[in-house]
Amino acid sequence: MNRNYIPEIKICGITRLADARAARDAGADYLGFVLYDKSPRAISPDALRRIRGALGKNVKCVGVFVNPPPLAAAQQAKDCGLDVVQLCGEEKYESFRLFPLPVWRVIRMQNGEVTPAPSAWPAERYVLDSNQAGLYGGTGAALDWSAAARIAGENKIMLAGGLTPANVATAIRIVRPFGVDVSSGVELRPGQKDHEKIRFFIEVVKTTCHDV
Repeated sequence: MNRNYIPEIKICGITRLADARAARDAGADYLGFVLYDKSPRAISPDALRRIRGALGKNVKCVGVFVNPPPLAAAQQAKDCGLDVVQLCGEEKYESFRLFPLPVWRVIRMQNGEVTPAPSAWPAERYVLDSNQAGLYGGTGAALDWSAAARIAGENKIMLAGGLTPANVATAIRIVRPFGVDVSSGVELRPGQKDHEKIRFFIEVVKTTCHDV
């Protein structure tokens, strides 16, 4: 038992203020907003700005981007009051090396390996997700948690990919990630969260940490 181990929690794919408040009030550490217009969970910068302004400062907001120009991402992050930028596409490290906010890099697992390699893409932390051709996230597909545990032992990992209230305890026990990241696993439909699932997910995470 390690009572000091409490994974951080990110609820991602939020598009509505009510869902953001539900996640914040349930104890989420981060709220994720997808600034990629091809996603079924996309939110406009104007809508995100309004939600951010209504939330207060006791929760951190992550902007999820796919292949943005660095200067445009920095300006959008500033305008929307973001705390973190998460990159999900084919962005090059050199383009974001001097980015003014913490950067989380999505890495994807395939055949037990991850791409891009963390050693080649230094970041504040890594969001480890499943790999599906042509998709940048939110697939609901689970990872090989045994392989993920090896990666989490070497890097600061936010574990994503198919997490739900029903399986997150097992994932935490196997992987021992720095944090967990859920989107489709707490939804009624893409872009609309189930508040009971959010509360249950967070309760399970915080209860499980005392048993690991």
